[in-house]
Amino acid sequence: MVNINTVYTTVLYILNKEQRGYVTPAEFNSLAALVQDEIFQSYFPDGNQLNRFNQNNQQNDTEFFNMFKDTAYKLYPFEKTALFTYNAGAGILGWEYTGAGTIFKLGEIISTYNTTNPQYDSITELASQSDFSKITRSTLTAPTMQYPLCTTGTGPNNSVLIKVSPQPNVLSVNALFTPVAPEWKFTTGNLGQYIYSNTSVNFELDISEQTNLIIGILKYCGLIINDPTIIQSAAAEAQETEQNIKS
Repeated sequence: MVNINTVYTTVLYILNKEQRGYVTPAEFNSLAALVQDEIFQSYFPDGNQLNRFNQNNQQNDTEFFNMFKDTAYKLYPFEKTALFTYNAGAGILGWEYTGAGTIFKLGEIISTYNTTNPQYDSITELASQSDFSKITRSTLTAPTMQYPLCTTGTGPNNSVLIKVSPQPNVLSVNALFTPVAPEWKFTTGNLGQYIYSNTSVNFELDISEQTNLIIGILKYCGLIINDPTIIQSAAAEAQETEQNIKS
């Protein structure tokens, strides 16, 4: 994780060094969440691009220098088993996500049928709602315990809902979760100053992203305080960093 106080104090130091203005904690928290999400989202196109080097046997496979593995490694903290509970409510009849956090992508879905002998732990294919309806209605293509089929929808309070055919006894879902929004929390001192609180929420990104977070936040700080030189400097630094990584 990246310490949010380190990022905030560095951003303030850079801004104040040139007397270019001040960013409040509320403004910083909004920018911090935005930049963290941008970096998180960038892992997917970057990973796809780097995987082409693997396919062309151009990837450096030396330990600690395989960029595709490094990008995948940054996603490991967000890969978890999602808790789904069967909801038999009227109009629902599906496996509803009841855990904490926000699911970003669904990965492998395993349907377990444990009332049979032998027990089946079957990889479940994901289909669109229209295809799911057509396939499950056909006697020729109807899913089985060995080859179940599922589709996704929206449950109560906009929760993720998975419908599976045939209905399993247990559903295990591997998923990617979005990072928790960072927050620099504070108490107010006798002079009205902001004092860092250890109840703050750190960035969930890998420590290697600290520089990228600072540069990204500075770029948006330039918009807030209307200083184009900050935007240009931060954008140039970000571009140079990206080129160095991908070259």
